[in-house]
Amino acid sequence: MDVKHYLYLLFQKYNGWLRPIVFLGLLCGALVGFIEVVEEVGEGETKVIDEKILLLLRDSSDLSDPLGPRFIEEAARDITALGSYIVVSLAILFTCGLLLLLKRKIEALFCFLSVMSGAGVIHILKIGFDRPRPDTVSHLVDTTTASFPSGHSTIAFVTFLSLGFLASKSLNSNRIRAYVIALSVAIASLIGMSRVYLGVHYPSDVLAGMCLGVFWALLWLGIELELDRRYFSRPNF
Repeated sequence: MDVKHYLYLLFQKYNGWLRPIVFLGLLCGALVGFIEVVEEVGEGETKVIDEKILLLLRDSSDLSDPLGPRFIEEAARDITALGSYIVVSLAILFTCGLLLLLKRKIEALFCFLSVMSGAGVIHILKIGFDRPRPDTVSHLVDTTTASFPSGHSTIAFVTFLSLGFLASKSLNSNRIRAYVIALSVAIASLIGMSRVYLGVHYPSDVLAGMCLGVFWALLWLGIELELDRRYFSRPNF
């Protein structure tokens, strides 16, 4: 028996309890990450590195000009729009409508609740922290709310991870599942990074939003899976 086959059999044997441990590890890790960033920002520890990164992304002779050709700036605006409330709302309405037509009411409900509650939490946190937007460089898109945490990053991770989880539940291949989840994380990460490139968020805002978004998406996924297991006898994720 080769090593690869042995590891596969080992994974199959302990898969039942390994998944919950990994899930809880990711959930707790995301929450701890968010709390750590909050503490560092509150103590002013991130200010220097935040400003250095923003400056590295701009032409030193003209801080209104981001590095790279013009099409990268336009692409960043297009990518950042994927995390806007309008685009996210349309995506969730389409997904929930499709799930209702497929008679998957529980998935539709939790998809809606995860994103809407996430938006509410972001609104409250922004008011609570009330961190001003970066003034180190000029903003390349308009903003109206406080800076911390990044709403685009949080909502992007909640939305794309929730959609990725929903899609993965219908797939039998672990390899394809991993691809779908990895792509969801990649898209959400690009949205977050575009906010820094456009000068409207500090990197610490985005990092906090990423951690919060992952935590919120996993929290609602865990609630949904537990209800499915207890009351609907559906297979676990």
